[in-house]
Amino acid sequence: MPASVVSVEKVRNSLPTYKRDEFDQGLIIIATSTSFSGIDILNPHRMNAAEIAETANAQMHGLTGDQVIQRADQILRERRAREREQAIRTLKRLEEKRAKAISDQQQLARFTIDSAHYYMGSSPYGAPEPVIDLEVTNGTDQAISELLLRGVVTSLGHSVPWVDEVFYYVIPDGIEPGETLEWSLAPNRFGPWGNAQIPSDAELTVTLEGLKDLDEQPLWDSPELTEHELARFERLQKEYGGIAFSRLE
Repeated sequence: MPASVVSVEKVRNSLPTYKRDEFDQGLIIIATSTSFSGIDILNPHRMNAAEIAETANAQMHGLTGDQVIQRADQILRERRAREREQAIRTLKRLEEKRAKAISDQQQLARFTIDSAHYYMGSSPYGAPEPVIDLEVTNGTDQAISELLLRGVVTSLGHSVPWVDEVFYYVIPDGIEPGETLEWSLAPNRFGPWGNAQIPSDAELTVTLEGLKDLDEQPLWDSPELTEHELARFERLQKEYGGIAFSRLE
């Protein structure tokens, strides 16, 4: 039997029986504390008693049984403190991302689609040609050069939209803050917009997906939390929200 095992066993036997389980747990904590915050990624197999004793002995430095238990308790407290600090940092990061996405959505909402109509017109050559009439108002404080829009065409009795497409529109000379403009757009008649089966009473819904400024840089496009991030945020907020909030004050 290795000398380290004998040494650990000797210290263990010196303790009252009711403390030996706590001592055993302390050995495991001390042994695993030397490997990547308690996760031994280079040694995925479960440590046996001899390996735990061998590793823990190097960290004991002649400690008594009670001191081993105290040292393990200290390691646990330090580990939990690090985990809590990391959790709070993550919570704050997710909160900032969430708040930025909400703020950006509020900014985008200031640019409004006042009206949108779809119908089939005629080209100069008499061929059917789809037309989108739009009226928009720029309620933001930025001049806008380009819109990213989503158009959905629906009709009663047809469960699937006739059209559901995202498209860009580059605004000639841009649109200034407070300005309202009207346009008649001509989408590709060879695509879904030109479907001759779309009834004349079909309705068009246009939503704003994004904006670009005069330098063609996206505005207010911070992403929302992913489903995974949202679940993590809610879990951390429930556990650490009060602590994180108090540190912001």
